[in-house]
Amino acid sequence: MRTKDPCPICYLTRTLCICDSIPRLDFKTRVCLIVHVNELKRSSNTGRLALRALVNSKMRVRGETREPLDLSDLLTDRYRTFLFYPSVDAVELDHELVAQDGRPIQLLVPDGTWRQARKVHSRHRELKDVPRVKISAPDISKFHLRAQHRPEGMATLQAIAHALGVIEGDLVKAQLMKLYDAKVERTMLGRGLLRGGGAGFELEETT
Repeated sequence: MRTKDPCPICYLTRTLCICDSIPRLDFKTRVCLIVHVNELKRSSNTGRLALRALVNSKMRVRGETREPLDLSDLLTDRYRTFLFYPSVDAVELDHELVAQDGRPIQLLVPDGTWRQARKVHSRHRELKDVPRVKISAPDISKFHLRAQHRPEGMATLQAIAHALGVIEGDLVKAQLMKLYDAKVERTMLGRGLLRGGGAGFELEETT
């Protein structure tokens, strides 16, 4: 379903825009979104919201040209860099791992379909020595912006919220999850799947 009169930032219809609710979070951890160009066209994308909320963040776009994107300039000794992707060799991102090194962390976050994200993991040889990390917490959300076929599957903003919860604390996670929940609720309202009420939101019954 194509969004009518979408906001250019949150991609919700302007009457449901959540941009006034986007927090501004500034800390040493850096998040770099590695997004496929086709993902930028999707109204269900949540990576852009993460970038708006995180002061110390950046975006690199893949697939704009036939030339492969070179990400080697992201590898700097200033940061302890991880690729945030649940490969077979990925280790759990937990407090013990974070405490092993005093440098601030940089998370490289593939944004796109599973197929597009897998290509960041496998095709970018400049990242071959970058450790892979994952969050194993299953997504127990009642509603989703897209169908999830894997228990570890999460929207990009959800995944970043869980990761930063480990690195920066529960308050950061809560603020980002509040933003994600707002995106989901307003999207469901726009699709006619929820109805608003004084006590919150309810699933719209369908026949």
